[in-house]
Amino acid sequence: MTSNRRATLFFIALATLIIVVGSPFLGLSHATSVEIQQHILNEIRLPRMLFAFIAGAGLSLCGMIFQAMFRNPLATPFTLGVASGASLGAALYVFLGLSFSFIGIDGTSFSAFIGALLSISFVYYLSRFHSHFSTETLLLTGVAISFFFSSLILFIQYLSNLTDSFRILRWLMGSLSTVGYHDILQLLPFVTLCVAVVLWLSRELNLLMTGDEIAISRGVNVQRIRYALFFISSLCVGAIVAVCGPIGFVGMMVPHMCRLLIGNDHRWLIPATLLFGGAFLILCDTIARLIIAPAEIPVGVITTLLGGPFFIWLLIKSKI
Repeated sequence: MTSNRRATLFFIALATLIIVVGSPFLGLSHATSVEIQQHILNEIRLPRMLFAFIAGAGLSLCGMIFQAMFRNPLATPFTLGVASGASLGAALYVFLGLSFSFIGIDGTSFSAFIGALLSISFVYYLSRFHSHFSTETLLLTGVAISFFFSSLILFIQYLSNLTDSFRILRWLMGSLSTVGYHDILQLLPFVTLCVAVVLWLSRELNLLMTGDEIAISRGVNVQRIRYALFFISSLCVGAIVAVCGPIGFVGMMVPHMCRLLIGNDHRWLIPATLLFGGAFLILCDTIARLIIAPAEIPVGVITTLLGGPFFIWLLIKSKI
């Protein structure tokens, strides 16, 4: 069994390497000179590819965490209102006509990150009204917050002028078109911290998958572990959404496909999810960049087009 998982992980890593190496060169032949090609490759394609890999790996890892905590393949951080909170922050920034930066972070990204933090806080404190922690309570609270924030975003769009409404709508689609090396450095600490925490708690994640009673009998503080994982993954998603907008369904599709390929043991599932998630978002971004070249489609549109049928398939399979 271990040899099969090792072989599967090797093939995932090999496919990821091929996608990482090959994707920046696709569509490069239209450039008129070698100098222009090198500039496009070094200043646009490489940072975009690296950011797509980091963002895809982070979103997939956080989706894996929530699926393990809730023991439900439909659970994602987006279900808990993180993306809606970040989107509301960005929409308010545009609507109020603000223009600032904070410690080198663009105002839109900073406002989106603050919105994600507020969403996390709302979900956490509303779920605390119950005397005992309940994953169902946390999930329903997140859904309620997500719907509420989404309605506020629609209200802001209705009140905005045509230009601001278009800016908000374009941001909500999720895009990697303006990513540079600065954005990579801005995001990398959050994803790295999340990866380190999840690797450290891989045993606890395996026990959570078996049920609370077994996890408690093995000495796991279920409530503390769940809250720790909830906050670290929500912060990671908030940081990603703050930079590139909400890119949906990656955190739902990738972990589920990796479980089908490599099983439920998180010692193997974590690296597989990181590699698969990074390669998946690079592939989606490459499709978005090439399908109507020289124009491009926001990558969030591609992931949603893929995620919608996948979500329906999961619903039918789960008989929910």
